[in-house]
Amino acid sequence: MPTQTELLTAAAKAAQAAGEGAVEADTGRRLRPEVVDALTDAGFSRAFVPAEFGGAPVSFTEVTRAVATVAEECASAAWVGSLMANTGRFAGFLPAEGRADIWAEGPDTRLVAGLVSQVVAQPVDGGWELSGTWSFVSGVEFSEWALLMATTAGGEARFFAVPRADYTFEDTWFTLGMRATGSHALTIERAFVPAHRSFLSADLFAGNHPSGEALYTAPLFAINGLTFAAPILGAARAALAVASAPLAAGKAKDSARVAVARSGGEIDAAELLLLRAAATADRGGVTAEEAARGSRDCALAVEILAGAVDRLFRGAGTRAQAEGSPLQRIWRDVRGAASHGGLQFEPAALRWSEPQPAAA
Repeated sequence: MPTQTELLTAAAKAAQAAGEGAVEADTGRRLRPEVVDALTDAGFSRAFVPAEFGGAPVSFTEVTRAVATVAEECASAAWVGSLMANTGRFAGFLPAEGRADIWAEGPDTRLVAGLVSQVVAQPVDGGWELSGTWSFVSGVEFSEWALLMATTAGGEARFFAVPRADYTFEDTWFTLGMRATGSHALTIERAFVPAHRSFLSADLFAGNHPSGEALYTAPLFAINGLTFAAPILGAARAALAVASAPLAAGKAKDSARVAVARSGGEIDAAELLLLRAAATADRGGVTAEEAARGSRDCALAVEILAGAVDRLFRGAGTRAQAEGSPLQRIWRDVRGAASHGGLQFEPAALRWSEPQPAAA
């Protein structure tokens, strides 16, 4: 299976499979099973799995680049691959027995995460009982385990690991863009979750992990934006390639050439912001200031990318709006992905601008 140095090569192969099914995925609102298999084979599921469970953990930088590579062919496939990887990192916060349950059959377990819910976990002997619905659980159709956030009766937020046999999903994802992410609603009816399959959400958000490894100690706000921004980066590159084709043929007006040049520069600038956030997390020892900067930079990068794709789409004229135009599909995907709550600039800016406590 892919190691760190092989992930990008493997991602290129997965991108080819994703590209072959991209139009079908958009119109049919579903990734082909072989595309999900290709993402798994490429190593996305195991990217952040501890070595003790058969993983070969890679860097945030490597995963960001690999996700963007897939997104150049299909943004929805890249979104699912990115969440496969990053939800595996979430699972690393489980107690040892819970991690063993998740990866009992190997490191390629397909995990999904559900954070949008009003569910209250009820304490029972030996653990918890869950009932309720979680919205927008991307990739749920192909999942084998789910990590679901809920509050306890005392108001404490926790994650709970639930096997596929204990949940169902409803086909609820009907959207303008990112149609094939399968971000449906997940439902549970009275599932028992043993205590060893749960952990405090606060530990994940703060990067409070006993291993002390950079992979786990980065606060969530430092790197969470990368999960959703990397697919947008790749999609923006794809839009640039489509819009640049007339230039190579010598058929573009000066105004179109200027628009392509400006958008290309903005895409490069956004990539630098994302790679700085990834490199900071890879280094370890992320400070509160750096975490806030990473959150800000990811949100800003997405604003830049969305603006660049808007310009390319407008500049391509009416033909780009045709149903068969790849540019309109990419534009819809970028605009859909950029609306994610974790990518909004205002809350990220306010976190970054908060006064930090003076060092002791």
